[in-house]
Amino acid sequence: MTTDAVLRESRKTIAKGSKSFFTASLLLPAPIRNSAHLLYTWCRYCDDCVDGQKLGFADESHERPPADVLEYLTEQTRLALAGEPVEEVPFRALSRVVAEYDMPEIYPFAHLDGFAMDVRGDDFDTLDDTIRYCYHVAGVVGVMMARIMGVRDRDALDRAADLGIAFQLTNIARDVIGDADAGRVYVPRQWIRESGIDPDRITHSEYRAPLAVAIGKLLDEAERYYTSALVGIAQLPFRSAWSIAAARLIYRDIGHVVRRLGQNAWDERVSISLAGKLRWVVIAVAHTTGRQVVGNRMAEERAGLWPIPQEDA
Repeated sequence: MTTDAVLRESRKTIAKGSKSFFTASLLLPAPIRNSAHLLYTWCRYCDDCVDGQKLGFADESHERPPADVLEYLTEQTRLALAGEPVEEVPFRALSRVVAEYDMPEIYPFAHLDGFAMDVRGDDFDTLDDTIRYCYHVAGVVGVMMARIMGVRDRDALDRAADLGIAFQLTNIARDVIGDADAGRVYVPRQWIRESGIDPDRITHSEYRAPLAVAIGKLLDEAERYYTSALVGIAQLPFRSAWSIAAARLIYRDIGHVVRRLGQNAWDERVSISLAGKLRWVVIAVAHTTGRQVVGNRMAEERAGLWPIPQEDA
């Protein structure tokens, strides 16, 4: 497959896999947009593999144990990071991004660590447990995206991680029932127990009202991370800032809809219409100067809410 074919396949992946991010990515300068699509392809592929949706092992892929799948992903990622030949599009895409932006390997491997939590079946008893998971599956993706956009300042990278964490908290709020049906509960179990919900019966309709309260707390936490991210957005070049600000507003609105629907939020999967997304794209222009939006106190705090590890760790 040629280089251009890898990019074309990556564009198809993000257009189908995340309409919200695809819409926002159209605002980026072409070179950055292309690299963002390449990175997304690898991230999405790993996620699908671990979820058993598409494992890349021909017709019998669904029969592979998750631990074997994770081992395969890790090995192929290792080869891609080392610049070794890889056949599958997602790893070729990652290899290009790593080579072009000198991406520290700590970040792709940190992302795989998040999938390892799912494979092991880790419990998320406290909010810290949930936030740590959110960093690995989404926050570190924000860091890699920021590096693609030219960010090297550590405090700004912290803010990029915060935005990814906010996105994932919103995902958890929207998909809590579907995740639980698949045997995964990311809402802190302390909160579930305090709400009087049986953690093993979280999907039952009798618990929808108290679950909505617990999800409201999770969305409150997401707001803190969305606010922190504004400061980092202000440090990006205009078109990158515009794109990320639009993604932030679109995803934040998903959380607002979940909160507004309350116990009816999971009757069907919440999404934002194309008209709604375009409205946020327009409004996002005013959010590219994040320091003015957030206020002096937050802007003066250098580090984000979730400090990322040292790159040479």
